[in-house]
Amino acid sequence: MWMYLGLLAALFLGLHNLCKKHAVQGNEVFPVLLGTVSSGFIFVATFYVLSFIYPDYALAHGYQFQEIAWKIHGFIFIKSIIMASSWVLAYQALKYLPITIVTPIRSAGPFFTFIGAIVIYKESPNPYQWIGFFLIIFSVLLYSRIGKKEGINFKSNKWIFAIIGATFLGASSGLYDKFLIQTLNLNPQTLQFWFCLYTILILLVILTITWFPYAKKRQAFKFRWSIIAVGILLQAADYFYFKALQDPDALIMLLSAIKRSQIIIAVVIGGVVFKEKNKRQKLIPLAGIMLGVFLILYSN
Repeated sequence: MWMYLGLLAALFLGLHNLCKKHAVQGNEVFPVLLGTVSSGFIFVATFYVLSFIYPDYALAHGYQFQEIAWKIHGFIFIKSIIMASSWVLAYQALKYLPITIVTPIRSAGPFFTFIGAIVIYKESPNPYQWIGFFLIIFSVLLYSRIGKKEGINFKSNKWIFAIIGATFLGASSGLYDKFLIQTLNLNPQTLQFWFCLYTILILLVILTITWFPYAKKRQAFKFRWSIIAVGILLQAADYFYFKALQDPDALIMLLSAIKRSQIIIAVVIGGVVFKEKNKRQKLIPLAGIMLGVFLILYSN
């Protein structure tokens, strides 16, 4: 069951990435990020309020919120710092790089998660899973060759380093999620509510320094419907992902890989919508990534 929940998370993540590209194009990145997190928080907070008004209904339908100790709040705040840093880097990179380059680099995230799952959680991969992960990494390297044809030098382009940093931090957060869900026994909606709230506070501090004081930057910001869509779609994806993690049999390294199937939406549909270059050539490494995911999914 947890694998199907992972696929649902991948579906919403793919749609989230398309809307995110639309939201940041020619726009100020930090207020877009604040808007997306805030819209997601409002979405989750609606259920939070309803759980107090109709507690029995919330309990019956599985969206009751837990009361947690201050120590647990500290652990959630750490996650907010990690993901806020990852998002700031990722949004900046997405603004300047094609989505058909950004998304495949982000697909290397399962490799970092894979190593962490072995070292930290002692998850045991079989030979097919090893092959699948290295096939994903090799396919990402093929994307780098295609990226050079679009004027993107992977050795000197700072946005490439930004998206790699964002990918590493995102993978670290994924490993941390297993600790929060399985060890601290947080349910998805409680984690989402407090995580969003703390992330908003962190972003407000960043914007107070980098955006609010500058009139030109404020005037350059364009509100778009996709900002709201990004926040809601991300919360939907996170909910199914956290629900999958609640299963004690769920393997974080496999869930991380399953989520990579979102690149079908991002590369195929995104390449058409945003009219990006070399779409056919990008289908070759895309097939390699999907084969890697297939080997991981069906290796058991």
